[in-house]
This record gives sequence, C-alpha cells and structure tokens, in this order.
Amino acid sequence: MQQNELDKIFDECCMKHGICSHEVLRDRGSDSSSNVDRSKMMRKASFKLSWWCKGENGDQHKHDIVSFEKGNITTAERSSKQISLKWESDPQTVLILTKPNSVSVRILCAQMVRWLKEKKKLNIYVEPRVRAELLTESSDFNYVQTWKDDQEILLLHTKVDLVITLGGDGTVLWAASMFKGPVPPIVPFSLGSLGFMTPFHSEHFKECLDSVLRGPVSITLRHRLLCRVIRDAAKNEYETEEPLLVLNEVTIDRGISSYLTNLECYCDNSFVTCVQGDGLILSTTSGSTAYSLAAGGSMVHPQVPGILFTPICPHSLSFRPLILPEHVTLRIVVPFNSRSPAWASFDGKDRKQLAAGDALLCSMAPCPVPTACQVDSTSDFLSSIQDGLHWNLRKTQSFDGPRELQDIIQI
Repeated sequence: MQQNELDKIFDECCMKHGICSHEVLRDRGSDSSSNVDRSKMMRKASFKLSWWCKGENGDQHKHDIVSFEKGNITTAERSSKQISLKWESDPQTVLILTKPNSVSVRILCAQMVRWLKEKKKLNIYVEPRVRAELLTESSDFNYVQTWKDDQEILLLHTKVDLVITLGGDGTVLWAASMFKGPVPPIVPFSLGSLGFMTPFHSEHFKECLDSVLRGPVSITLRHRLLCRVIRDAAKNEYETEEPLLVLNEVTIDRGISSYLTNLECYCDNSFVTCVQGDGLILSTTSGSTAYSLAAGGSMVHPQVPGILFTPICPHSLSFRPLILPEHVTLRIVVPFNSRSPAWASFDGKDRKQLAAGDALLCSMAPCPVPTACQVDSTSDFLSSIQDGLHWNLRKTQSFDGPRELQDIIQI
C-alpha cells in the first residue's frame, strides 16, 4: 500500500477508536531522515489505547465538553476515565532492563528470560552488561539479543513491543531515558527501596506478564519535560544544545557556590518571579513525589497534565510552590548581575553549568512514557504514597473521649 493510503487508514482508525499505537510509538519527525525499512516497523505489535470507565451508565463515563448556550458557558462533564491498552496483534519482542549490582535481580532476570523464551516464544533484548552476565551463567542464553552502539539504541522503539524493568523508580527513569522519542509500554517490577512507579511484585511475575501480554491492561501516560539550554552567545532561540528529556524533574541550583542562586523566571514571555535561594525545581506530576516533595511541593496525580514550579529553600516567607498548565513554556535565565553561575541537572544527571546570560527552556514533551498499572492509575498512585510514604498515618482517635471527660461522667 502507498504511504498516503496507510496514513488515511490510520487517521480514520484513530478518529473512531481513540489513540492507536502508531500515533504513540512512531516518530514522525524521523521518517524523512531514517533509513529504517517501513515494512520492518509495521511488524511491531500494534495496540490501541482507549478510554475505559466503570460501566456505560456510571458516573465515570464522562467527557470534557464545554458548552455555550444562551450566553452561558458551562462545563457539561469532566473526564475521569482510565486509559486502557489492548493489543491488536501479539507482542513479539521484549526489552528487559535491570538494576545493576544486585544478585537477587540477576537471578530473577535469568528466570524471567527463560520463561519468556520457552513459554511465550518472545524475542528478548537486554543491555550488553546483562547479556554478558547471562552467558557467564549459561551458554544456553545465546538467543538473547543486545545492541552495539548508540545508533542501535535510537532504533529500539522500532523493534521493541514491551519494556520490562527490574528495580526501582531509578530503573524506570533509565528506561525512559533510552527512548528520545516514542516509548513502548513499560511494565515496572518493584525491586528497589521506594516504588512510586513500580506497582508490580516480582514474586508473581509470571501471572503479571501473562495478564499484560494477553491484555487489555490499564496504562498511566506519564508526561516528560523537554529541556533546552540556550547559551548567551546564541544568535536566536533555535540555536540550542541537544535537547534533554526528563521524567521526574530538572533542577537549577547554586552548586558549590556559597552565594544565593539568582534566577529570572518567565512563563510564555510573562515575567513570573526572581528566585533567590538554593535553587528551583521544574517537575512533572510523576516527579511530584521526588525532589519536589522534599522541597515542599504538592503530591499530584501522575495523569494530571501540569508542570510543578517548586523553589528550593527560598529566602522569602511568601514564596509558595506553583502548578502550571501543561501547554506553557518556562524560561529560566541567569541574569548578568548574578554573583555566581547556576547548575542544571536533569533527572539527577547530565549536569550543565549555566553562566550569566544563559537560559533554560522547558516545555511538555510530545511523547509520554506509558507504564502499566496493577489496578488503575488512581489506585496505584494512592497505594504508592500510602505504602511508600505512610501518608497521613496516625493513631486513630479514641472513641471513649478524653480521660478528664470520663472522670466527670463517673462523678
């Protein structure tokens, strides 16, 4: 079929049924420059993301509708549905990413690889380090595939149908960072200390993976931030360094300097404020339970589309955190009267110095990170903050009332 005919079929499909896999996983910007054979891309397992609700007549069967009638603007209904992934063809290839330097993770990885190959007949990719570890254990793992260079990593999204992570939230961050564009669905297993994004337990990995591969499965679309550094010497805003994607947050701080950070902040060309303190955190809602939380920011449901604007130890009593809408572009500038440079870090790595006149642009990235849910987005989020942070855990108030009141009643 001609490409324009395929695009027409895809568009009609999406208009009828929701979000399709080619819209989530195909990097349209690379079509013209990539030499990847299109027929190979179409061999990937296809899936459809649709809005799920608890019954057609339930209160959760709603849509975002703004009506204008007789001069009155009203919001008729609000969306409160869960996104569900349904495979339209069977998954063929799985990528397994593991936390390093863990004996228990290494043992689990070997068991999972063997089960996926023997029982599910899947093609399996792992990191070069993991493949070497598996071959050290047994030469029977020679069917496991890997990559040789960064160029092959850039093409992983054209081959991999599903990503499995064995570790904590850091392993999920690592998995997301490997995909600069579209990201395949991720099934995160909890083998770390805290697991806000890892709802699955390794003890039941066979049942969990069997359910995910069979589908349908609830999905959380986790938004990422697209960050670009513009140097003072740049001629325009399009002359930037290589953009960076973050799933949790970008942090601008004072580094080793003893001076306060001085940052001018703009939102869509409107001046917001001047940060004077230890720094500033720009976080996704998925990252609201990380550094932003420790700095006094609010915990936000990961499906809420927004950007958290959280100061770090501001030298002001009235500087409260903000939550900004997803469509804005934030510009953080180091002014020329700043006493010292600032430092930016992206999900805790790729640290860059920002000198006077340099700027950091942040906006919502077009490709989210889809992670599988054990129950649904809301249940998993509430369970993670209750189990991981013991949120609002306290002793229940006594039913009998204060002892003084009991003594009075007895008298």
